[in-house]
This record gives sequence, structure tokens and C-alpha cells, in this order.
Amino acid sequence: MSAILGYKLGMSRWFTEDGENIPITIIQAGPCKVTQVKTTDSDGYDAVQLGFDPVKPRRSSMPVMGHDAKAGTGPLRHHREYRCDDSGLELGETVEVNCFEVGQYVDVEGTSKGKGFQGVMKRHNFRGLEASHGVKRRHRSPGSIGGHSANLGTGPKIKKGKRMAGHMGDRRVTTRSMEVVAIDEANNLLMVKGTVPGSPMSVVLIREAVRLNKQKASRAKKRAS
Repeated sequence: MSAILGYKLGMSRWFTEDGENIPITIIQAGPCKVTQVKTTDSDGYDAVQLGFDPVKPRRSSMPVMGHDAKAGTGPLRHHREYRCDDSGLELGETVEVNCFEVGQYVDVEGTSKGKGFQGVMKRHNFRGLEASHGVKRRHRSPGSIGGHSANLGTGPKIKKGKRMAGHMGDRRVTTRSMEVVAIDEANNLLMVKGTVPGSPMSVVLIREAVRLNKQKASRAKKRAS
């Protein structure tokens, strides 16, 4: 399974030969270094760790510099690992954007934008209370929350998973089955169709799609044949 780290640069549009306007996200992908290869015998599971974006030694730490030195490289700013049974990668190997192909489907994992503390209308798309005459000024309130007290329906506490106000965003989000529209190997740019989680210049992990729906699976089969 191929994977690479990169920075989300922003969104743009891509015009096909037929004149179709496709919204794309531009990602500066790699080059990355394989900083660690984990195996079942030594670590209990199979995985590959990638390092991205060289950094000055004074902006790093001694443990990170020693860890990256084993791969024959200087200190790197970001490290991520992904699980795979047989990647074929070795310690110190360089992974570039050409590990993917145009038309291939990938999963992009990133950290969503943080929204802070939000109410139920923004966080869970509640419609709110009535805005008609006679209603108290609680139009954006969640309403009654006591109907689901405890998991059995009775008790002194709220049922687990009750949708209420709270912290929104700033979570690891994966957008699945995104099509690779174009690749610019000279500038290490990867263009994928659709939106990618996170703000501009946030770190994202791009890997081969884990599963596809029937329509995309048939397209991938035709492309492979």
C-alpha cells in the first residue's frame, strides 16, 4: 500500500478536455523519508513510518534527531505511520508523489478545522424552537434533554451519546475514495477531486483507498485492464 505525507495548499478548479469544471484540492505531497519500518516480530504489528519536511536541528529535539539519523536523514518536522502488511519499503527510502497514478482513488486523512464550543444548531443541525409569537427567547436551545435519562430510560443522568452543545471540530477526519485528477512531479503537487479536511498548510496523509463503492470499483477495474 502506497502512502505519502503532504501539506494542503488550498482548492482550485480543473477543466477537462470535455470542458467539465472539476473542483480539486492541491496538496504538496512529499518527498518523504521512511524513518521506521515496524514488523510483527519487533513491534507487534506491521506499519511504515514516514517523515516529512526537513527542519533545522535547533528547532528539533535530540530524540527526533537520533531517530531520523537511523534512516540516514536530518531531523524532519512531521512523522506519521500507516499500517500495511507488505509495503516493500526499506528504512531510509524516499517516497515521492509518483507513487500514485492519475485516475487512482485515495483516502486523505487530516485534522478538521476547530470551531470551538458550539450549540446544537451548528454542531448537530438542530432546527431550534419555534420563532412564532409567544415563544420565549430560547430559539436556539436544544429543548428537553430529560427524556433519555440513563441508558435504560430511567435514572439520574443523561443517556450516553446524547447530542448536546460542546466542542466542535479539531478531529481526525478521513475523506474516502478521492480521485487523483493530476500529478505534477516537478513541483511535488497532487491534485485530488473534492474537498480535503483541514485548513491551508495543514498536514494530511494520502494513502491508497481502502474500499470503493460499486461505481468507483468498476471504474478502477476498467482503468487497471
